[in-house]
Amino acid sequence: MSRKVVITGMGAVTPIGNNVETYWNSVKEGKLGIDYIKNLDSENLDVKIAGEVKDFSPEELIGKKEARRLDRFTQFALVAADEAIKNSGLDLEKVDKKRFGVYVGSGIGGLMTIDADIRKHENSTNKRVSPFFITMAIVNLVAGNIAIRYGAKGPCTSMVTACATGNNNIGEAFRLIKNGYADVMIAGGSEASITPIGLGGFYSMKALSPTEDPIRASIPFDKDRNGFVMGEGGAVLVLETEESAVKRGATILAEIVGYGSTCDAYHITSPDPEGEGAADAMLDAIAEAGIAKEEVSYINAHGTSTPLNDKYETIAIKKALGEHAYKVPVSSTKSMTGHLLGGAGAIEAVVCVKSLMDGFVPATIGLKNVDEGLDLDYVPNIGRKQELKYVLSNSLGFGGHNATLLFKKWEK
Repeated sequence: MSRKVVITGMGAVTPIGNNVETYWNSVKEGKLGIDYIKNLDSENLDVKIAGEVKDFSPEELIGKKEARRLDRFTQFALVAADEAIKNSGLDLEKVDKKRFGVYVGSGIGGLMTIDADIRKHENSTNKRVSPFFITMAIVNLVAGNIAIRYGAKGPCTSMVTACATGNNNIGEAFRLIKNGYADVMIAGGSEASITPIGLGGFYSMKALSPTEDPIRASIPFDKDRNGFVMGEGGAVLVLETEESAVKRGATILAEIVGYGSTCDAYHITSPDPEGEGAADAMLDAIAEAGIAKEEVSYINAHGTSTPLNDKYETIAIKKALGEHAYKVPVSSTKSMTGHLLGGAGAIEAVVCVKSLMDGFVPATIGLKNVDEGLDLDYVPNIGRKQELKYVLSNSLGFGGHNATLLFKKWEK
């Protein structure tokens, strides 16, 4: 069995917008969501800037009591899922709940809860631990809470592949529907790791940018790049069969036609210098779609602004696409949002779908001086109108995880 899989709903909470339309309009405008950290006392931290979500009020959806029992990464996902379900127009009373699933993950999970509760435990004479500590901290309950909210009794899991998490969850959900194991899936990723331990850990391994100028911190492909900027937020897509979407008169946003998932098996943090694994993920997605690589019209790059990622991803794109790599625009929207780790692929999937719908290629903002050897069209600073048919989205994670999604413009 092989069925067409379409996207009928999306929701997003990001550093540049707490819903899909605000987020997308900010992307088109090239809005910078990175600033000095405001939700955390950063006086004694080595890192002073991040891509924080602004004016976020989960209580409006889930109530004050329930919000206190959920880590911020789960709150992001629940709010995004609510928008996606409403956007899809699904009548949940008519959905077969046993063929309705959730694949939503996180790269790290409830780090905010873990960080805060350990500090509280160490600094207090009362060593009692909250009964909600475990359920707030563990990754799988982001999917569990969404499933409980909507009664989704089908496949439910939270894949954890570091910064490839969002793409892997969406890709695996796509395959479940395509191959007949589910009819409707909620899929995506979220993250909330702007904490002292999160920032400190990434800074100590020299992954985070020490730059204190927000404008020059997340600058993918620029010769002055020196690390990524931590972001937070998440996004969720509603996936279903084309047949069911057409039958119920849903507005189809785009189609997922390919997915590639590989491992470099090279190094715990560095991508393969030859770009083989990432190239294979792209080629696998293209092969599954049954298209020629020359048909790819835009690539949303992983583009983290770290010296190694941007260099090796460029090598991988050229290895996968050959001469066509020089003809296809490649940009990184992390230049605006920072890097959402497990939520990155999910919010970038939203960008890919909207790019197809609007015929618009987002910019890599802040790109002033392209590094030597990085010789592709990185769409510096200003986005452009362009008709798009097939869009690739790359996510590359620590451990050598590579995940690529291939989206197609919806055509009746």
